[in-house]
Amino acid sequence: MSNPLIMVFVRNPELGRVKTRLAKSIGDQAALETYKILSKHTSKIINEIDSDQLIFYSDKIQDNDVWTTINCKKQIQTKGDLGQKMLAAFQYGFSLGYQKIIIIGSDLYSLRPKHIESAFEQLENYDVVIGPALDGGYYLLGLNFIIHKIFKQKQWSTSSVLKETLSDLKEFNVNLLEPLNDIDTYEDLKKEPQLLKQLNI
Repeated sequence: MSNPLIMVFVRNPELGRVKTRLAKSIGDQAALETYKILSKHTSKIINEIDSDQLIFYSDKIQDNDVWTTINCKKQIQTKGDLGQKMLAAFQYGFSLGYQKIIIIGSDLYSLRPKHIESAFEQLENYDVVIGPALDGGYYLLGLNFIIHKIFKQKQWSTSSVLKETLSDLKEFNVNLLEPLNDIDTYEDLKKEPQLLKQLNI
């Protein structure tokens, strides 16, 4: 494939099943609304990028949602922890013939096209591109080829993920993008006043 590929991991937007840590502070309904806003924002951003797009749903493929409004393909995430799911997604993408692949989540109100465009540009010269999240994880991972160990033996969704991943990548050329705010808690949400204004909380 001559185009690069963006893969997005999304959850099916169901009450009580998205943004559960955030819901502890603002309630299930507001957490669901937050997730829908973030998903719409992410779909708008990736639609501005000259690439192919592949959406991986947590449970089932949905029609007539925010991802249907852009020209993307849809798949279901495999079983297992986040590392196993991401590894399977990258393996699938490379099996299709793509040479540059980036994966992102849908939790970033501060994500802009420039972050993804920069990641693809950096993959011209680096083996790996990572977008660090302020919580110690990462919001973007870009690869030119599979590096199995970065997907294994991690405490996913904890503050140690980025540090552990970088430790695995000492023999590779790695580029770090601008750190961004991954919205998982109310403290994260308060860092995005424009998003907060859209919620009735």
